[in-house]
Amino acid sequence: MRQRLSSEPDRYRGRRRVPTPPRSRYAAVVTTALVGASGVALFAGSALPDAKSVSPTVLDELKTASALSEDAAERANAADRSSRDGERFSLEAETGVWCLPLKDYEFNSPYGVQGEELHTGVDLAAPEGTPYVSIHDGTVTKAGWFGGYGYTVIVANADGSEAIYGHSSTLSVQEGQQVKAGDQLGLVGNTGLSYGSHLHLEVHVKGEPLDPVPWLMERGVDIQLQMEPFHSEVTTP
Repeated sequence: MRQRLSSEPDRYRGRRRVPTPPRSRYAAVVTTALVGASGVALFAGSALPDAKSVSPTVLDELKTASALSEDAAERANAADRSSRDGERFSLEAETGVWCLPLKDYEFNSPYGVQGEELHTGVDLAAPEGTPYVSIHDGTVTKAGWFGGYGYTVIVANADGSEAIYGHSSTLSVQEGQQVKAGDQLGLVGNTGLSYGSHLHLEVHVKGEPLDPVPWLMERGVDIQLQMEPFHSEVTTP
């Protein structure tokens, strides 16, 4: 699908990295207490020239303080490990599973200005009736006729982007349906303003189209070389 170029399209500048959560206040307080306790123990040791001259009561107190310090250190380490685990979980939640929309296609019309028009997606030529799938988890917000796009499926992806799948011959989903990466959306066709049987794929961020090639590349999917990460739960036709 092409549209008149009214202004230079926004350039996608890459996905923000998930901010590293600050170390918990609990870990910081415990670490400070540990350092203070260690300083007190060192000072007490330096003031006593020979441990044999220390009374049993003082020795018991020092042993108790040492045990508390070791316990505090272990709790601080546990809190730090929990913080790092939370960071990894956040990254995995944002990234999720991404996959190719179909396989065994010909990448023959890239995103960009062509003549005086902006081609707002990529065209993947394949025989009519070839199943295509969702590239990511999301919600179907459109499933029907969509002007020059012909029969179209639009999925609001879980990361806030939108994917448009145009020129279908048949649709396999309904509006409001929840889909996962790899779920079938429809069959490749030649409906709408189409020059031949193919899937037109667009990716929109904040309502603006962007080049799907680098966008998907950052998510481990090379749509030009037809390569994607291995995920046992995704079974693209």
